[in-house]
Amino acid sequence: MTQAQTQPKLISFDEFIAWYPDSSEFRYELHDGVIIEMPKPKGKHSNLAGSLIEQLLINIRQMGKGGIWTIPRESIVKPKSEKTGYEPDIIVLNKEVLGAEPRWEKESVIQNPDTVKLIVEVVSSNWRDDYYNKLRDYEEMGIEEYWIVDYAALGPRKFIGNPKQPTFFVCNLVDGEYQMVPFTKEAVIVSPTFPKFNLSAQDIFALAF
Repeated sequence: MTQAQTQPKLISFDEFIAWYPDSSEFRYELHDGVIIEMPKPKGKHSNLAGSLIEQLLINIRQMGKGGIWTIPRESIVKPKSEKTGYEPDIIVLNKEVLGAEPRWEKESVIQNPDTVKLIVEVVSSNWRDDYYNKLRDYEEMGIEEYWIVDYAALGPRKFIGNPKQPTFFVCNLVDGEYQMVPFTKEAVIVSPTFPKFNLSAQDIFALAF
């Protein structure tokens, strides 16, 4: 008889926040009650995320939203599930609504979709999270716009083609469902939230190098 493996103890979102270390070389997320260690972005991933933040900040100023929209260094998004919490690569918040977040000041927790203008995930080896779990949960929350930046073409062929090619997705919430619009090569990104964002997919991918 084969002995059944011991299952990890599932924890709640509140337990996860209480456990989360104040200083660590890793980031952590909670996936269905299980704590997942997320290495901090390095190399090309880090280059792309940092440069994309710079581009977004330029656009925020051009739109006259400087001082109103902000990109925090760290935050944890709480979906509707009581056993899940994500730390996005990039999140754009509306400070006019941020004051209504009861857990922001002490815990950097975001749970009101109206606070969020945009979430960006740069795809890495855990690509299934970005394409499936996070897309589902951000959609269910009502996050109005979600970008999936797959510069290394790691995602599933049904999304990025066969042969695979680097793809930038703008997922825009329409009638409660994400409409996923792919951009590749020289195609200029079209974003409802950032209409002045005039970089192409190729321009974005070049930020990683």
